[in-house]
Amino acid sequence: MNKTSRIKMSDVARLSGVSVSTVSRALSDSSLIPEQLKQKIREIAEENGYVVNAAARNLRLQTTKTIGLVLPLGHEENQKITDPFLLEMIGCLADEVFNKGYDLLLSKNPQPKEGWLKRLIASQRFDGLLVIGQSDQHDALNQIATTYAPMVVWGENMKGQNYCTVGVDNFIGGQLATEHLLSRGRNKIVFLGPPNVPEAESRYSGYSSALKKVGKKPIRIDTHFGFNDAREATYNLIKSKQKIDAIFCASDVIAQGAMSVLTEENITIPDKIAVCGYDDVSIAKSLNPPLTTIHQDLSLGAKFMVDLLFQRLNGDQTSSAIMPARLITRQST
Repeated sequence: MNKTSRIKMSDVARLSGVSVSTVSRALSDSSLIPEQLKQKIREIAEENGYVVNAAARNLRLQTTKTIGLVLPLGHEENQKITDPFLLEMIGCLADEVFNKGYDLLLSKNPQPKEGWLKRLIASQRFDGLLVIGQSDQHDALNQIATTYAPMVVWGENMKGQNYCTVGVDNFIGGQLATEHLLSRGRNKIVFLGPPNVPEAESRYSGYSSALKKVGKKPIRIDTHFGFNDAREATYNLIKSKQKIDAIFCASDVIAQGAMSVLTEENITIPDKIAVCGYDDVSIAKSLNPPLTTIHQDLSLGAKFMVDLLFQRLNGDQTSSAIMPARLITRQST
């Protein structure tokens, strides 16, 4: 065989002395073909430079062997993929998808326009969809879930939702963080986080509930999830001269921004102001002082998401999964 010419499956079949269908099954590792024959066919294909056309095979099987991963950032158009939480979550999801023998197609969608999700699914570039965060897109997710089953969302489990979610019990997480700060003798605890984001709203509800139990009023300061936004909000809070002794941040990145301002203003942590975060991403341990935070098991969450997605790809109906929140105490409180 002239190796400069493009070899076809029929050529491999002729050289192997078998049918084209046998070659196809052998190269797809079918259990119908004996191992010795499979090995012979593979060797002949390799020696003659035959490569399986994966795109054509997937077209025949009506699969892309790809999972879509989308970040709808309607509330956070400036949030970067390099955000520590997103990096860790994407990494964990990618590992789980690759372990299933699939590729991952990442799509970031700032300021999603009406119909964006329907158009994305209609592109047929993936077999199923993973979504990180509901952002302000709950209605769009709910609507598409009535006709599109293979979708799993990392986020808050909300009343009346049609789509499958995986996430931590954010209400309990907010309670745990606030109760911890109260147990440290803190009386003026500020919540720092974004408005109208389901996960953050649930964390705020848990925070408010814990304060109301002891007769204290919640204090809320709105900010985006970004480091610089958190810095600006914290700087304005300090300059307002409000008497506070603790900040509960809706994410570790917000906590990082807050702590940087407190340090610059010579406000010692935790002596004057204690700080608690949320997520327990890798930076939490390396901040100065190390950050007390609510742990979200992103590795386990990613496994749940991908396993549930593949169950749904197989036609199964699945329930949402809610994981427990856990307080990690470090020196910032």
